[in-house]
Amino acid sequence: MTNRIWFITGISSGLGKALAQTVMEQGDFVIGTFRNQLQADAFNAQNRDKAFALIMDVTNPAEIEKALKIIKEKFGRIDVLVNNAGYGFAGAIEESSLEETRAVFEANFFGTLQVTQMALPIFRAQKSGHIIQISSHGGFKAFMGFGIYNASKFAVEGFSEALAQEVEPLGIKVTIVEPGPFRTNFAGHSFRQAATIIADYNETAGIFRQRIKAVDGKQEGDPLKASKAIFDITKLENPPLRLPLGKIAIVSLTTKLDGVMKDLNNFKGVAESTVYK
Repeated sequence: MTNRIWFITGISSGLGKALAQTVMEQGDFVIGTFRNQLQADAFNAQNRDKAFALIMDVTNPAEIEKALKIIKEKFGRIDVLVNNAGYGFAGAIEESSLEETRAVFEANFFGTLQVTQMALPIFRAQKSGHIIQISSHGGFKAFMGFGIYNASKFAVEGFSEALAQEVEPLGIKVTIVEPGPFRTNFAGHSFRQAATIIADYNETAGIFRQRIKAVDGKQEGDPLKASKAIFDITKLENPPLRLPLGKIAIVSLTTKLDGVMKDLNNFKGVAESTVYK
C-alpha cells in the first residue's frame, strides 16, 4: 500500500521528529501530536498535504479520545501507530518518590496503553495495521539509577508482548523498538531526575546520573538511521516482535539473556524440585 497513514505521538523533537521526517520523505502521510499549539501550527504550515498535527497530551485521556475521533472522521484509518511520547527519569529506587514514579508511569506506560486501546477499534475494523511501541534497551535490561524508567518500559513491553498474540489473528502486527543511546534530547532538557539525593547511592545511581549528563550530544545512535530502520520493518510481511537499535542495545540485550540463561542452568534442579511427583 502506498501513501500509508502514520499516527506518531510526540513529534516535536528527538526520535519522533526524525521519524515524522523520514515517513514524509518516503511518501507516506504523518499525523503527529504536539503539546504546544504554536509548534503544531508551524508544522502544519510547513508540511501541507504531507502531514497533519494535533494537540494531544498522552496523560490526558480526553485529549486522546478527541484526537482519535478527529483521525477517524478526517482520515478513516491508521496504517501505522507509533507510541513514541514519554520521557526519561533517573534516580535510585529509594530516592524516587511515589509522585515522581506515578508521573513517569502516566506518560510512559498509561499514555501508551490508552493510545493503543483507543486506536485498536480502528485497526480491528480494518483487519490490518502495525503498532510500533517505542521502548528502550532499558525496557529489557535494568540499570542502577534507572529503575523507575526501566519499570515503566518493562510494563510497556509486557502488555505489548501479550497484545501481539491477541491481535495477530486479526491481521494486526506489533513491534517493540528498543533503542540504545541516540543523539536526541532524551538526555537533555526532557530528562528528569529524582528530587531527593541520598549519599549512600552516589557510587551507583549517582554515577548513572553523571553518565547521562556526560553522554548528552555524544550518543552513538543516529536518529535518522533509526527512523529508516523503523520505517523499513513496517514494510515486512513478518516484522520482528522486538527491534533493538544500536550497538549498545545489542550488548544490553545479550548481557541480560546470558544472565538469565546462567541462572536457569545453575538452578534448573531447584526449579524442578518444587513440583508434585
